[in-house]
Amino acid sequence: MLERLGTRRVRIWVIQVMAVALAISLVPSVSVAAPSVASVQREVDRLRTLAAEKYESANEANIRIRALEKEMQILQGREVVLRKDLDAASSVIEKIARENYMSGGLGQSLGLVFSADPSQYLADASTLNFVSTNYARQLRQYSTSKQRVDASQSVVSDKTTLLIRERAILNKEIAKAKSSLASAEKLLNTLKKEDRERLAREESEREGRIFDASKKYASSFVGDNTRGSKALKYALAQIGDIYVWAAAGPTKWDCSGLTMRAFQNAGVSLPHSSRAQIRYGKNISFNSVKPGDLVFFGKPISHVAIYMGGGKMVHAPRPGKRVEVTEFPRSFGRKPFAGAKRI
Repeated sequence: MLERLGTRRVRIWVIQVMAVALAISLVPSVSVAAPSVASVQREVDRLRTLAAEKYESANEANIRIRALEKEMQILQGREVVLRKDLDAASSVIEKIARENYMSGGLGQSLGLVFSADPSQYLADASTLNFVSTNYARQLRQYSTSKQRVDASQSVVSDKTTLLIRERAILNKEIAKAKSSLASAEKLLNTLKKEDRERLAREESEREGRIFDASKKYASSFVGDNTRGSKALKYALAQIGDIYVWAAAGPTKWDCSGLTMRAFQNAGVSLPHSSRAQIRYGKNISFNSVKPGDLVFFGKPISHVAIYMGGGKMVHAPRPGKRVEVTEFPRSFGRKPFAGAKRI
């Protein structure tokens, strides 16, 4: 009886398993579509543009770092002079103490007179009282020198902390930019070989058309002797040069490197950062721009170009692109127009 009951349960279990399997086999399979070649290209372009933004952040951090390093160099040089003044004042105080000891004027301060630490000697109340009464000028000179050295050391310490922070920001922005470019490369590698080759070919053809059109626009520009016009002529002469972060010529550029060098050629010194360059010159509205004006995009600002007239601008766009002439838009991709400056 028990044996028949067990066999029956096994049969029921087998029937249930087969029913579940049959039900699963009847459910239509959902396949995940591979990304289209066009969507991959759009994402790669987005990632490269993001890399350019991070590189511009790094440019700004670089400027702050160089300013801090210069300031620290000045402070450290000043501290050397202050320390010499302090050593001289300390020597005078020690000499006074020794002379007075030899004449029997300092009594119990014998141990402190010959201390290797002058400040320990000066910290003694009775000694300070004697020196302040009889040698006030020398003591004031020592105290002033000591305060200046202490203040200088405090400032240098603060600047060192800021410098460490700025270098961390720089490294972080560079890492983000490299990560974005690595993601773009990884995405391209998900495509079939023939699709990658087709994308590369299409990109080359597209860049070729942009180059030809940019050269045509450049050859049509006449200009004048204004600073903006001279800078614009210089930038237009670089059409076709490749984008490389932190590059400022002669054949490789990033956006602010190109504008910096262009205006340097016109006799104007600008920093290598779009966020810093917008602090120079006269504010110009979108509808009032003239050839040679700097135009900025992004919030925060992450791109700069030079307006050339006719609704066009010249710039170094991003990794994977070359210096080109393109439309002057209200929004450059996802970056809104942020302002214009006449230098």
